[in-house]
Amino acid sequence: MGAQSGAARRRPAPQRTPEPARRSPQYGGQRRPDYERRRPQQYAPPGYARKRRILSREEIQRREEARRRKEELIRRRKEREAESRELAKGPIDLPFCLLVLLLTAIGLVMLLSASFPSAYYEARTQDPLYYFIRQGIFATGGTAAMFFIGKINYQRFEGVAKFLMYFSIVLLVFVLIPHNPFAITVNNATRWLGIKGTPAQFQPSEVAKLSVVLYFSDSISKKMDKMQSFRYGIAPYVMILGVTAGLVALEPHLSGAVLILGAGASLMLVGGINWGWVVTAIGAAAGLLYFALFVIGYNTSRIQYWLNPWADMQNKGYQLSQSLITIGSGGLLGVGLGKSRQKFLYLPEEHNDFIFAIICEELGLVGATVIMLLFAALILRGYWIALHARNRFGSLLAVGVTTLVAMQTFLNIGVVTGLLPTTGISLPFFSYGGTALMIQLAEMGIVLSVSRQMKPTRAG
Repeated sequence: MGAQSGAARRRPAPQRTPEPARRSPQYGGQRRPDYERRRPQQYAPPGYARKRRILSREEIQRREEARRRKEELIRRRKEREAESRELAKGPIDLPFCLLVLLLTAIGLVMLLSASFPSAYYEARTQDPLYYFIRQGIFATGGTAAMFFIGKINYQRFEGVAKFLMYFSIVLLVFVLIPHNPFAITVNNATRWLGIKGTPAQFQPSEVAKLSVVLYFSDSISKKMDKMQSFRYGIAPYVMILGVTAGLVALEPHLSGAVLILGAGASLMLVGGINWGWVVTAIGAAAGLLYFALFVIGYNTSRIQYWLNPWADMQNKGYQLSQSLITIGSGGLLGVGLGKSRQKFLYLPEEHNDFIFAIICEELGLVGATVIMLLFAALILRGYWIALHARNRFGSLLAVGVTTLVAMQTFLNIGVVTGLLPTTGISLPFFSYGGTALMIQLAEMGIVLSVSRQMKPTRAG
């Protein structure tokens, strides 16, 4: 029994006869190829050979070095971020902050003095404090925004620069759409978006100026030596400036376009473009300026009556002639704060673009000189912060913001005093305009944020 059982256990199992191959209509009734009858992970198409290339020792070393370099870059970036977070906790630049607050406070006082006649006679509410209260609300909000932004690590602005640039272009296009119910036209210029007759109004050009500074600072800081080439250092920025400034000029807002072009050009110059392109750009800008001022009909009359405003004092030359009369009435020491006579509906835009003329009348040459010296100190301090910024991005940010303030101050005072043709441009921190004031104070917050991470300077 045991032997038979062992033999039975050792008896080989009967072999199964293979099933006839299935025929597939896909192949004309022929047998399906073997590789299609297998599972996908068990076959490969005909002619496919899965081979693994053997790396040489040099290739292995190169890959290992690339991996080590990548890890080193990641480690250094993390160290810089940690260091930046620590440095961002440093103190703000106190002189710059005090100058901003002083100019804002003086601006509110002068706005109250210059605006109460027009606020009473022209405003629908007939409230002498109408403009002052609204400007005070925006000044409070802008000051809070300045200190809030001043505490933010400015390197975070790199992430929003491109989005803000595209968003500002969309706003500039939106304001030019014909029959747009949200576009507000004043004095034949469509520069505002919002609801007419309400505080919900703003100028997209103000957003565009800030977006150009942020985007250019972010992009230029990453290119380094590439700024010497036309492809990387000139072409993309000229295209962006052309689109942005062109849309602003179509509103029409010539002074806003000039500010955008000036801020962008200053950042390109500081970024390291070739000086040959600078000379070419100056020549092109002179040609465009001549075309805009002397050829385009919108500005031709302004040039004529800028050169001789007394030729038509009652019409085209009225504003500039009244501005010169206002400035001359102040003399050396002025007629006294709040005692201006020209603000009683003689001088147009006395609380806005021509507020500096009221300053000259009430405070005289001495007071106007003090105001200009405060602006000069603010501008010089802004450039000083740019020179001592921790990195290239922070330096470019401070240069761009400070250049905007410098150009706007110079253009406004030049227009009011007759040095430049009359155009609509406000005086920073003084002229009435809530959006402009808030954005200007927010820009000052960016400079304060840069000042927190300044390189240490030697005493004395």
